[in-house]
Amino acid sequence: MKIIVLAGGLSTERDVSLSSSAGICKTLIEKGHEAYLLDVFLGLENPPANLEDVFSLPGHGLEIAKGIRTTEPDIEAIKASRTDKSSCFLGPNVIELCRMADITFLGLHGGEGENGKLQATFDLLGIRYTGPDSLGCAVAMDKDFTKQVFLQAGVDTPAGGCLHKNDTDKSLARFSLTLPVVVKPCSGGSSIGVYIVHTEKEYEEALNNSFRYEDEILVEPYIKGREFACGIIDGKALPPIEIIPKTGFFDYANKYQDGASEEVCPADISPEIENKMKELTVKAYRALKLSVYSRADFLLDEKGNLYCLEMTTLPGMTPASLLPKEAGAVGIDYGSLCELIIQKSLEARYSPQ
Repeated sequence: MKIIVLAGGLSTERDVSLSSSAGICKTLIEKGHEAYLLDVFLGLENPPANLEDVFSLPGHGLEIAKGIRTTEPDIEAIKASRTDKSSCFLGPNVIELCRMADITFLGLHGGEGENGKLQATFDLLGIRYTGPDSLGCAVAMDKDFTKQVFLQAGVDTPAGGCLHKNDTDKSLARFSLTLPVVVKPCSGGSSIGVYIVHTEKEYEEALNNSFRYEDEILVEPYIKGREFACGIIDGKALPPIEIIPKTGFFDYANKYQDGASEEVCPADISPEIENKMKELTVKAYRALKLSVYSRADFLLDEKGNLYCLEMTTLPGMTPASLLPKEAGAVGIDYGSLCELIIQKSLEARYSPQ
């Protein structure tokens, strides 16, 4: 198959996306596909005379992936680096190449790549892509809306609520909360802009910092417990994985720097907890109208209560990421997982009815 692996963009998770997508592109090439790694915003400015020759270029576009840094990417510098200076999210030749491909593998994280806008655009343009559709992505991207859906569907999730930047009352009393609490952007990912606060001063600082990323943030009670993730493919939950950060919580640095966290899969939990986690993953997946694949994040508190925090619609896909490790636990290797995602995406949206 001719496959565009679409990555990068203007999200704070840009580096994560490029790293994930480079792994996807390499393994698809090893599987015999004609794959090319393409930055959705920067595009391809100097293509070959015959655009379709891109799929057979020797470098496969992999030179744009430079690994994940410990600091967030400079988005303004990325914007300034584009030669045509356009603000269009879709860079030069992106639409043309995605139309030529048999399918576009979405390796994007956060922002327009994961909030349903790109999926809706591709639907209108007739471009085939992997992962959930626009509705599921849009619903799951907003953590406050997700919380309301979870409560309606009977998916246990932490209390709390949403604050807008212009709200005059930003007190914890508004949500009947007391310190410590967790503050995080409503639509962010990779734990960027997430703060655990223990004092009023820390709370004010966390609000100011989180509002740098978005105009809406979520405030939840801090729940001390163990962190887990549970992937799901085609409506079937994978074995849960436990994440044990060596310091602090599973933040941006602990997620993407080698040796910062220990991950155990299958997780060392009772069959009852494992089954409940899988059941909640499937229930959350269905309630949010998701399809193909996703990943649920959980907290298990000291009393054995299980809380679903959110669903990630385009989870990390480096060989060392959580979802590939869970798939590996049931005998699905990394390359087969990438091909399975393509297969299930084609079946979900593009197979003859």
